[in-house]
Amino acid sequence: MTKTLILLFHPDLTRSRANAAFAAAAGKLPDVEIVDMQALYPDGIDLYRDGEREAARLLTADRIVLQFPIQWYSTPPLMKAWQDAVLTRMFYITYETEGRLLEGTPLLVATTAGNVPEAYQPGGRNMFTIEALLAPLRATANRCSLGWARPFVLYRADKLEPAEIEAAATDYAAALESWIAATSGADAKAA
Repeated sequence: MTKTLILLFHPDLTRSRANAAFAAAAGKLPDVEIVDMQALYPDGIDLYRDGEREAARLLTADRIVLQFPIQWYSTPPLMKAWQDAVLTRMFYITYETEGRLLEGTPLLVATTAGNVPEAYQPGGRNMFTIEALLAPLRATANRCSLGWARPFVLYRADKLEPAEIEAAATDYAAALESWIAATSGADAKAA
């Protein structure tokens, strides 16, 4: 049995349609744990107060999903604070006992964006592709030796009809199932 940990970084999940639907669909999959990080840390996350608990959470996972809405071409503030607190602790302060043990863990980014796909390209309204906007996360994955997977992206997330959101959530769950299957087994951390 392997565990997939989804860290959900939405500033207000009660106001989300897409990320909430994604979480509900993923929650139906076996051996998936979803953590609403904003609900857990409404006042922010701290390296010393929270870092050990979050490092321990990561080390229990066989694979990690970072789920969030793109906000101003970046991650939500709590996600950046989580990176600063948890990954700094694991890879700079307690590398031998924590960071080294996380290396090789598969990582998937699942994100929602408000604009159309055409806006995310050179010459488009947002100038850059989603892949370019996610480059800091890919660099972080590389630095931490985490296995990078092709991100799951939903465009027009705040403009879709309920049926379209449900279809996207079904697609997300199917993509997770495929990724879980591809990263399961004895070689998963080495893949």
